[in-house]
Amino acid sequence: MERRRACVVVLGDLGRSPRMQYQALSLARQNPPSVPTLIAVKWASILKRSAFIIDWHNFGHTLLALSLGRNSSFVAVYRWIEKHFGKMADGSFCVTKAMQHELAENWDIKATVFYDQPPEFFHVASLQEKHELFCRLHSNLLQPLGLQDCVSYAGAVTVGHEQQETLLTSLVGNGILLKQNRPAVVVSSTSWTPDEDFSILLEAAVMYDRRVAAILNEDDSVSDEFIWKDIYDGKQYLYPRLLFIITGKGPDKEKYEDKISKLHLKRVAFRTMWLSPEDYPLLLGSADLGVCLHTSSSGLDLPMKVVDMFGCGLPVCAVSYSCINELVKAEKNGLLFSSSSELADELLMLFRGFPNECSALDSLKNSTVEMGSRRWSTEWDEHAKPLISQVISRC
Repeated sequence: MERRRACVVVLGDLGRSPRMQYQALSLARQNPPSVPTLIAVKWASILKRSAFIIDWHNFGHTLLALSLGRNSSFVAVYRWIEKHFGKMADGSFCVTKAMQHELAENWDIKATVFYDQPPEFFHVASLQEKHELFCRLHSNLLQPLGLQDCVSYAGAVTVGHEQQETLLTSLVGNGILLKQNRPAVVVSSTSWTPDEDFSILLEAAVMYDRRVAAILNEDDSVSDEFIWKDIYDGKQYLYPRLLFIITGKGPDKEKYEDKISKLHLKRVAFRTMWLSPEDYPLLLGSADLGVCLHTSSSGLDLPMKVVDMFGCGLPVCAVSYSCINELVKAEKNGLLFSSSSELADELLMLFRGFPNECSALDSLKNSTVEMGSRRWSTEWDEHAKPLISQVISRC
C-alpha cells in the first residue's frame, strides 16, 4: 500500500487554533495527501505533486484590517493574494453557509460547508470530575484580583482539611454532593484581543450586582462581611453569587485585570487563569453557563469556543452578529445579546432561583445536551473526507 503524507499549515498560533489541530488529528487517522495553503505551500504542492486544499475559517485580510484599517493598501494586496491563490486550490472547506455564499459570489470559489464540532473528550463532567477539578483549582479561586470578594471569603470559611469540600462540592462519606449555597459558575474563554470587547461582560456583571441588591432591598451600609456570612450560613436568596472564570492569554489581559481589581461587587467575583488541555474541557463540563464575546472580523466565521461549550452540554450567551445563528439557536442552546444591559437581563432571567428552581437555565441545558451529540469525527467523515477523496482522485 502506498504511504502518503499530509501537511497542515496554520497562519498563526497553532495552539489557539483547535480546528486545525482537529484537522491534523483526523488526517493522521486517514493518511490523505497534503493540505497546504497560499503562496509558498501552493508552490510546494506543485513540486511535491500533492493536492491543494484550503480550510477557510476566516479571512486573513479582515483580521489584518483590525489593526491597519479596511482602507489600507496592504490589506487590499493581502486580500488579492488570498483570492488569487484561493482560486488555485483543488478544493475548499468553509465554516458557515454565509462564508460559502461570500466565496461563491465574490471570490469565484466553490467551498463545502464543514461545521466545527467538538471532539469526544468534551463532555458533561461527572460529580467526581467536578470535585477533583475544583480541588486542583481551589488555591487559585481563593485569590481575588482585588479586594476580598464573595468567593474568597466564603471559600476560606467553608473549605475543610484534606479537600473534603470545594466551592461547589462536598465529599460526604463515599459520595459527592453539589452544595446548595454554591456560586453559579460562568465561563468565558478569550484571547484578550480587540475583536472581543470584554468591557461588555464587566458592565453586565456590575448591573447584575446592583440589580440583585435592589431586588433584595439590601442596605449599602451593611458590611460586605455580613452579607458574605449570610451567604455561607445558608440564607436563601432569589439570585446566586456569580463566579466568572475567564480563561486564556493575550495582550489585553492585564488591562482588564486592572479594571476588575477596582470593581467592588458583593455578589460577583472574577478569576482569570490558564488551564491545562486536560482541565479546560472539565471546566466547561462543570460550569453552569458560557459567555462568548467573539465578534467575527469578517462577519462570516463562528467561535470554536462555543462549539466546545456545546460539546460539554453548556448553554451559551453570545454576542449577536451576522451568522452566529448558524451555531447558537436562540432559546434552544443559548441566548444572544447586543449590549451589556441585554446580557445582564439574561443573567438575571437564567439564574433566578438557582440552583434548584431555575427552569429557564435547566431547559437550555437539556436542549444543549440533546443538540450537542454530533462530534468532530462524524462531521469530518461526512463532509471533509468525501471532498478530500474526490480531490485525490483528480490529482
